[in-house]
Amino acid sequence: MIVRKHFVLVSVLSFAFLAACSLAGGREGLSRSEAATTLAGAGASGITIESDPTSTPQSIHTQTPSPTVTVTLTPTATPVVFNVGNELTIDYLRKLEIGGSQITFERELAPTFYYRQYIASYISEGNKIYGLLTVPIMAPPETGFKAIVFNHGYIPPASYRTTERYTAYVDYLARAGFVVFKIDLRGHGDSEGTASGSYYSPGYTIDAVAALKSLQTLDFVDPDGIGMWGHSMAGNLVLRAMLIEPKIKAGVIWAGAVYSYDDLAEYGINDNSYRPPATPEGDAQPRRSQQIFDAYGRPGSGHPYWQAVSLTANLDLLQSPLQIHHAQDDPVVNIGYSQGLAAALQAQGKAYEFYIYPSGGHNLVSPYFDQAMLRTVEFFRNNL
Repeated sequence: MIVRKHFVLVSVLSFAFLAACSLAGGREGLSRSEAATTLAGAGASGITIESDPTSTPQSIHTQTPSPTVTVTLTPTATPVVFNVGNELTIDYLRKLEIGGSQITFERELAPTFYYRQYIASYISEGNKIYGLLTVPIMAPPETGFKAIVFNHGYIPPASYRTTERYTAYVDYLARAGFVVFKIDLRGHGDSEGTASGSYYSPGYTIDAVAALKSLQTLDFVDPDGIGMWGHSMAGNLVLRAMLIEPKIKAGVIWAGAVYSYDDLAEYGINDNSYRPPATPEGDAQPRRSQQIFDAYGRPGSGHPYWQAVSLTANLDLLQSPLQIHHAQDDPVVNIGYSQGLAAALQAQGKAYEFYIYPSGGHNLVSPYFDQAMLRTVEFFRNNL
């Protein structure tokens, strides 16, 4: 579906209760065999709501001031600097210079008919970050291939493997002609650094933005045609990255979580595979999340800090369109997260698409996987 008129909300509804996700709670990503699906008889129907059917299509709502308007200037408020956790605030991250590096092709894996694939690496905050990089087997367009930074959801770092999980998702995007860089966030696989989680640390967000900057150095990639995809925990990462880096031309989130932080207090996360980030050896300090709680209370406490780190409270900074997918029967991440985000995007007049599926679980498996992937591919093609 294309965003046709101003701001679009799309909900895919069904009256039939279909089989719930067969994967264990908290398991992120599908292999190719697990994603084998058929849409025959799925019977999903779409409802389109257009807030202003006569408006001109646009991605960013702008207003041109009348030349007759008198403007009274007021002093600019000084941003609040928080003694604990300031590095997570949107204001801090927007001022942070996040650099990339040249991408090193570490080794080539077996190619497919459609694309070559490599274990590749780049540098993020001094850490060597690895990932799976796919490149279409065809001559690149004159401006270069469109590319996607692919961000994995929560997987216990000790069991993470670069070439496992999300193989079906990456294959789908790679077959569609995109360069795909599925990065191993810091502390996962062979990537250096400490696995810090996304909700209380900016590290993963910085890794993702650095991956985008690194992709821009490849002569076969369009430097102005790069998007981001994220699942579960990485929904938080993708939206934060889009608020601080306007070079991200489009974002897609599947079953994402934690946008306002008040929503975390309301819904929680039901993931029995979760293990708290390890405290670095020899560090007597409590985990960063606990330091933040001690300073400002937990999310939902009403402290101004939570507004400073809230993604929905800073949606005025969003410049690119966003697509959201979520299954009603997701047992890990409550669909209320996505519904709240969609409502905030609508209120801010931002370009977005929101698809609700009656089943499919946390990973959006059969019978809706193919449908969701087709929509994802179309969205990236239309917006990159």
